[in-house]
Amino acid sequence: MSAAAPSSPSPPSQPPPPPPPAGPVGATTEDGDPLALALFGLTAVSGLIDAVSYLGLDHVFAANMTGNVVVVGFALAGAPGFSVLGSLTSLGAFLLGAALAGRLTTGRLRPALAVETVLHLAAAGVAFAWGTRGALQYGLIALLALAMGLRNATVRSLGVPDLTTTVLTMTLTGLAADTLSGRRSPRQRRRLLATLTMTAGTVPGAVLVLHQHLPWALLLAAAVTAATLFLYREPS
Repeated sequence: MSAAAPSSPSPPSQPPPPPPPAGPVGATTEDGDPLALALFGLTAVSGLIDAVSYLGLDHVFAANMTGNVVVVGFALAGAPGFSVLGSLTSLGAFLLGAALAGRLTTGRLRPALAVETVLHLAAAGVAFAWGTRGALQYGLIALLALAMGLRNATVRSLGVPDLTTTVLTMTLTGLAADTLSGRRSPRQRRRLLATLTMTAGTVPGAVLVLHQHLPWALLLAAAVTAATLFLYREPS
């Protein structure tokens, strides 16, 4: 009997292809989802903080960095009432906060909310205890812009369309472009709500500052941020 031919070795099994990269966790977030509701609340806080910083801290923005870049240009051109140092302080603190978020809170909103609450409370405590004059205003600007930078970078990592919480330029662009062209965008309501919530935060902030109650406006910002932290739960 002839010997059986040796069987050829089976080819090595190939590892399964890697799964496609996941998109941003908030890319499909609906307006009524807890994440979207939390971001609406934070949008109101941004309006409140910018009302405090612009009206009460030497015409500086703590949340809207585009405004600070423009303000620096005004000040360098010699326009009265604008502070290069204040705007640069805000820009520097905001960038530091964003850098810290890249290492500490990417994709996780609750830790960013906790830090933001503490920073708002610290700013309120300084304002209540020592006021906002002189060098103190730059410390307040730094605390607020640091909080806004950390939060803004965290929200960016979540990737919820039209809910950056600090800037409305592209939100308003989409709202107007889709409305006037007749396109029915599913995000039109979100864009409108984001605009309204920022206004809803700006109005009480401005009223408190104009009536010499700036520390209470900061305390209100801390309270709204803390309430958002308490009510929001990260998805498991």
